[in-house]
Amino acid sequence: MTIQKIVSVVALSAALLKGGMDKAMPDKDIDGTLFLLNRAHVISEAYIPDVRVVNAVGMRQSMRADAATALEEMFAAAKADKVGLSTVSGYRSFSKQETIYARKQKTAGQETADALVALPGSSEHQLGLAMDVAQKGGSQLNGGFGKTKAGKWVAENAWRFGFILRYPEGQETVTGIAFEPWHLRYVGKAHAKAIFESGEPLEIYVSAHRLAVFEYLLKHSNE
Repeated sequence: MTIQKIVSVVALSAALLKGGMDKAMPDKDIDGTLFLLNRAHVISEAYIPDVRVVNAVGMRQSMRADAATALEEMFAAAKADKVGLSTVSGYRSFSKQETIYARKQKTAGQETADALVALPGSSEHQLGLAMDVAQKGGSQLNGGFGKTKAGKWVAENAWRFGFILRYPEGQETVTGIAFEPWHLRYVGKAHAKAIFESGEPLEIYVSAHRLAVFEYLLKHSNE
């Protein structure tokens, strides 16, 4: 690409976005719902979202208001289908995640800790957009949840309320985290539907979104 083409793309981007790449790259907007967080994309210890207590069965947990409302709607729908769910872990501070990681590292070793626990700064719980769920009356988080009536209901229906199973089975090399059928991430209904239908993890989905944006910019830079 010539320097003139690069300049034209940059100029078009600025004109198109009117306020920054966050509008076209929502995975870079920390206050949005599609922000990508993993070991390669981390946030500061200083980041603290506005959260509220979730009004749902289970342990007293907090999430961002939009995610909390969506989770409450999901729990109500599950109850109507005679499926009992329980909240286990929502918002966590950087320091809390640091404690959890250090404890797992001490008891199970570095390799196991890396596979099972997000590093401090890479946990979606710090965003206030994640909730770990279990069967009603329970608080244990393990792979067996995915085989229960509650786990199957969550896997089939969470997208309807804007949630995805963030760490799907078979995608460990992409997400960097072992399969977690209990970990829900709020991304909003439109994105959740698209991700559910694609069967791909968030990393692949946002990469495709970025590619579509750049292709659009390159196409229109020729006009």
